[in-house]
Amino acid sequence: MKERFLNSSINLISKYQNIDEGDISKLRYGLEALYITYTKIGFVFLTAALLGIFKEILLLLILFNIIRFTGFGFHAGKSSQCLIGSIISFVLLPYLLLKLNLNKDMILIIGSFSIIYLFFYAPADTQKRPLPNKKKRIIRKAITVVTACVFTIIAFILKNYSISIILVSAALIESIMVSPITYKISGQPYRNYLNYNKA
Repeated sequence: MKERFLNSSINLISKYQNIDEGDISKLRYGLEALYITYTKIGFVFLTAALLGIFKEILLLLILFNIIRFTGFGFHAGKSSQCLIGSIISFVLLPYLLLKLNLNKDMILIIGSFSIIYLFFYAPADTQKRPLPNKKKRIIRKAITVVTACVFTIIAFILKNYSISIILVSAALIESIMVSPITYKISGQPYRNYLNYNKA
């Protein structure tokens, strides 16, 4: 399916644009990233819809991307890992939390854990995107922690249980994404900026 999409897209573009082998390689890489992203999102939304939490997951993805923007974090090496990880993180985890009917104290505990964890480990870079600039890392850490604090405070104050859970879920998922344990399990190097500085 993926190969058919890539080949037909490249053939269609080649009809209207003169592109050499180098351009085809770059185009293929971009199209593959696009395919993986939209396939993953499609599966996530489909699973969420089947579980009856489509709107909640849509909100979660928006909130997660806000905190992810400064916190960075783990990226799966394979598309299959990315898909499985996305469904577990963005659908099954929040679905479980939504069904548990947690009280406000538990919501505060989850939020507080996320804040503390993000304080110690955000931002987390990758091999492809190291963060060698110390000042930028400090700024990103501060913004990420403040964002998690805002999410947690709103979640604690709000009377809407679903939105409260989605707010702390976004912070919790980001704390998992920046965790050195997540990197270790996946076999990916952590704190890549240290190697960048040595180079």
